[in-house]
Amino acid sequence: MRRTSVTLGAMALFALVAAWPAFGQWSIDFENGLALPGYNDVEIPRDTGTRFSLSEDLETDPGYFARFRLGYSWKSRHTLSLFAAPFSLKAAGSVDGELRYFEEVFSPNAPLTGVYKFSSYRLTYRYDIVRKGRWRVGVGFTAFIRDAAIKIEGEGKSANKTNVGFVPLLNFRVLWQFRDKWGLLLEGDAAAAKQGRAEDVLLALQYRLSDRVALRAGYRILEGGAIFVRGQDGDLVLLSEPIDDLPGAVALDRQFSTGLFHDCQHNTPR
Repeated sequence: MRRTSVTLGAMALFALVAAWPAFGQWSIDFENGLALPGYNDVEIPRDTGTRFSLSEDLETDPGYFARFRLGYSWKSRHTLSLFAAPFSLKAAGSVDGELRYFEEVFSPNAPLTGVYKFSSYRLTYRYDIVRKGRWRVGVGFTAFIRDAAIKIEGEGKSANKTNVGFVPLLNFRVLWQFRDKWGLLLEGDAAAAKQGRAEDVLLALQYRLSDRVALRAGYRILEGGAIFVRGQDGDLVLLSEPIDDLPGAVALDRQFSTGLFHDCQHNTPR
């Protein structure tokens, strides 16, 4: 079975980090940007559903995204954070043949609209194993809650496959302050198993305007997937390579993103 997935893209713009010493070691992080569609192949359910593409058979519009993180650090090495990233893309068009999706059947060439949703909410704990000189290296764990859906509408019909599920991920963060004001940041959440993998990783160049204000420009990739197991309503699991005997799949493959970051963490380098 071919891998089913979505690719999203955004042009790298900039990220701004601001810090101030209020409320101890709290931090706020805001990121936004433009998401551009790549490929998004869907087949639900696998045994009776039609394989189609939200970005090729239909046309998916670019979309705005935003990501928010609230964090708290203590004893220099421990960080706990809450994260939210609502996300969706809209599509419109038609399919040449009959379209069977989830619980509905749509006629050939019927005008259709679609929505792809993959929002995420996370609780992360990270411990800095290295805080020496120009280096900061941290590892931890993330509890990831996804709110996913693909909705197709047309001819007065609506088919909406939704899911809310939990996935444990590993968290990491590496900051190399290679010059007094310049740093290279690599951070993300990721996990891999025999069923597949999931990654959300940022690589960014950081320029520190002061001890508490920095400018970042970066590249983010978001990769993963989800499969629908027939007979287990709402059962979607992150998967990049579907297992052959499962009846249908959808997946979010990659996302490139930039945005605006605000950080009220007072200790430096950060």
